[in-house]
Amino acid sequence: MKVAEKHFKFINSKTGYVIYHYTLKEDLDDAETKAMLEKVKAEAATKNSLFLDTIYWEEEKA
Repeated sequence: MKVAEKHFKFINSKTGYVIYHYTLKEDLDDAETKAMLEKVKAEAATKNSLFLDTIYWEEEKA
């Protein structure tokens, strides 16, 4: 059985620009998904020299 992929985009709230895309291929519950996205958010903030609070994520809908 193939696990459904979920695609997320991380957005800089000050500019409105998407700064990072991420795909979850694992079948995780809500708490694990949130933990994984928080980890990716921290990495995106570090790579882009942004404060953590200026980044948020949205699930991309097809």
